[in-house]
Amino acid sequence: MVGASYGDHWRSLRRITAAEIFSSMRLSMFLPIRKDEIRRLLLRLSRDSIHVRGFVEVEMKSLFTNLAFNNIIRTIAGKRYYGDDAEDEDEAKLARHLVSEAMAGDSGRNPADYLSFLRWFTDSEARIKDVAHRFDAFLQKLVDEKRAEKEKSKTMINHLLSLQETQPDCYTDVVIKGIILDLIIAGTDTVAITLEWALSNLLNHQDILRKARIEIDDKIGLDRLVDEPDIVNLLYLQNIILETLRLYPAAPLLLPHLSSEDCQVGGYDMPRGTMLLMNVWAIHRDPELWEESERFKPERFDKEGEAQKVMPFGLGRRSCPGAGLAHRLMGLTLASLVQCFEWERVGVEQIDMREGKGVTMPKKEPLRAMCRARVLAGNMREDFL
Repeated sequence: MVGASYGDHWRSLRRITAAEIFSSMRLSMFLPIRKDEIRRLLLRLSRDSIHVRGFVEVEMKSLFTNLAFNNIIRTIAGKRYYGDDAEDEDEAKLARHLVSEAMAGDSGRNPADYLSFLRWFTDSEARIKDVAHRFDAFLQKLVDEKRAEKEKSKTMINHLLSLQETQPDCYTDVVIKGIILDLIIAGTDTVAITLEWALSNLLNHQDILRKARIEIDDKIGLDRLVDEPDIVNLLYLQNIILETLRLYPAAPLLLPHLSSEDCQVGGYDMPRGTMLLMNVWAIHRDPELWEESERFKPERFDKEGEAQKVMPFGLGRRSCPGAGLAHRLMGLTLASLVQCFEWERVGVEQIDMREGKGVTMPKKEPLRAMCRARVLAGNMREDFL
């Protein structure tokens, strides 16, 4: 769906994802997976903190990556591929390697994209095709495994295969694998990166972190864990996520668009078929659109209409259909971390907020932080197990 041109095929794929994958009913069905992965993260952090009875230094990038990838892959295939308790270690290593290769890509560094004759002197195209073939074989193996199951599990692949039985022309193996690939590529690294940026900003702005904790303590309390239905009432937490997406969109250039007709964009003539890249990072920091555009200020979204100016998931018919899932996972994860732990920077220096390289926008330096379990995490540790 990500790469398909607009037309009947794309509209069919969009309908499938909207009705069968990202509907409210389908997202609610997989809530137990999201909660379980978040609780595994909380257990990992609380175990180390309670053991030393104080602040402990943790590297958050890998923990957020494990959370996001396992959430999607468990939803798709019912397997965990990341973390110490990954199932089928050989298959897990293969999956992690393939995802890493696919996410890295060439990041716009292939010279043949600019001077086409250079393709005869580079191996970029061959490497991309090789990754594609190996990824396709891996996905086909997952589909075949689910098709051969005697007792059907409640995974996304099983659901799509059940639809294939009644609509074989619409739900072919190619379509199913394409949907799975889109989910893995678009719904994993982006979520992990955004969570890392969000926590980094909270560590650099302790006053904002305190406000978020007070909101959660007042509205949820310390006698139970925050739950996904609670997030709608945590308005300040939602503002924090919006402000993170504004300043640090995981896909700063969004997806490429093609002009379907001759048109003008910003005063420039765009002939039909021209590829356009939208620099949403620059739009989100435009001082003509935003007051104190470079400042991390969640309160700005208390003003009516400000939230509609944020577009990290794109706009219109080609916008990301997984925005709802991303908000649910990011909201519950961040709320749980703030509720269960106290957070500090490793040193007195501010967290390095420079961007790294890639199609997505990772931090240049992986986030390391100090965390200490609050009473809730200590009291409920047995429930996590």
